[in-house]
Amino acid sequence: MKHKSIAELIIELKNADLTLRDKLVQSGLLSEGYNEEMMELHTKNAEILNGILDTIGYPTIDKVGIEANKAAWLVIQHAIGQPTFMKKCVELLEIAVSEDEADPKNLAYLTDRIAAFEEKPQLYGTQFDWDENGELSPNLFDDLSKVNERRKSIGLNTLEEQTEVLRNQAIEENQTPPKDFEKRKQEIEHWKKNVGWNK
Repeated sequence: MKHKSIAELIIELKNADLTLRDKLVQSGLLSEGYNEEMMELHTKNAEILNGILDTIGYPTIDKVGIEANKAAWLVIQHAIGQPTFMKKCVELLEIAVSEDEADPKNLAYLTDRIAAFEEKPQLYGTQFDWDENGELSPNLFDDLSKVNERRKSIGLNTLEEQTEVLRNQAIEENQTPPKDFEKRKQEIEHWKKNVGWNK
């Protein structure tokens, strides 16, 4: 590991994120839209990580170790109000994965998250949301058998299995579907336009 202090900082960013998420789960606020405090933390974390990228490049396993490399991905994955930053990171992550310096699963999740925000079909089916029937379901994806082939190629379970896992997790965390599906859909569209996902 070449950058120990940077690695420690990245892990701190991830820990702050997960601590806040736990707090929101405990208080039942996780499924109440994009929490203001969480939005601020995600933005701050993205700014700090962006500074790190400008200093050392992508925080690969070689530079910061496995734990901080995974932590960096989590910070990027949660920087949903920063489309430019996420797109910059996915390009850097592609290079890191091709050099065996990052986990291909992380690239699959980030690629899918960007696709979901841009309303394009996911390649791996990693992104889920509540559907109009109040069920947690995968966002738009291309073809189920191709999605499952791609998932298998990087060591993920099938989309059907993952759907069951995430629905059970939502139950355990007392997450509930939105009371007004159409209203939430409009709020998401408005937010996406505001932050720059939709022009």
